[in-house]
Amino acid sequence: MKRTIIICLLSINVSLNTLAQESDYNLVEKTVSYYLDGGTNNDFKTLKKAFHPDARMKFIKGESYTEVNALEFFEKAIKPGPKQNRTSIIEQINIAGNAANARLRIDYPNFYFIDYMNLLKIDGEWKIVNKIFHRENK
Repeated sequence: MKRTIIICLLSINVSLNTLAQESDYNLVEKTVSYYLDGGTNNDFKTLKKAFHPDARMKFIKGESYTEVNALEFFEKAIKPGPKQNRTSIIEQINIAGNAANARLRIDYPNFYFIDYMNLLKIDGEWKIVNKIFHRENK
């Protein structure tokens, strides 16, 4: 009897942890979708929901390491207009406690981006705190 109760309690604990993980997975997916949808639709207001105000974007420009505030960069880069001719996919999401990362692919007709997003769960919300990326011609 005691063993059965212990097994039941362990099963409930594993199930609750799995549900919490799924919930966080869905929330991370929602956060990176704000970024993808905002960029595709030239909608800075939507894109902004994905990022922490101090989020950094780091990349190689020419041969040089470049680091900028992500929101300041996108605020200048995104202009209202027609929807972008691109497709995007969330290739992978990994979560460990209050930290996560996501690998995204954004395909344009002649090139694509691979974005690596690092996220933290801050006050119950997942926010992108860091982005690095690579651009590749097709």
